[in-house]
Amino acid sequence: MPEYELVFTHPGQPGEDIVNVHPTGTKGPGGHPVYTDDSGIVRAEISDRDEVRMLATGGQQDLTAPAAVRRRGTG
Repeated sequence: MPEYELVFTHPGQPGEDIVNVHPTGTKGPGGHPVYTDDSGIVRAEISDRDEVRMLATGGQQDLTAPAAVRRRGTG
């Protein structure tokens, strides 16, 4: 199963934030694999077509979709 980079941008600010995520072995509400970063704070369901659904890990999280998703490997 591939790993991914989620790329986040901030309107009006230069640069981007890249979050590396890896598979958790679980499925999300859409039936696709769930990925998480090392901290467990960023969680995303990613389809086989690289469509991303961000998943909340806390009660007051402001979920922002990434500007881009890049595969890091295959498996």
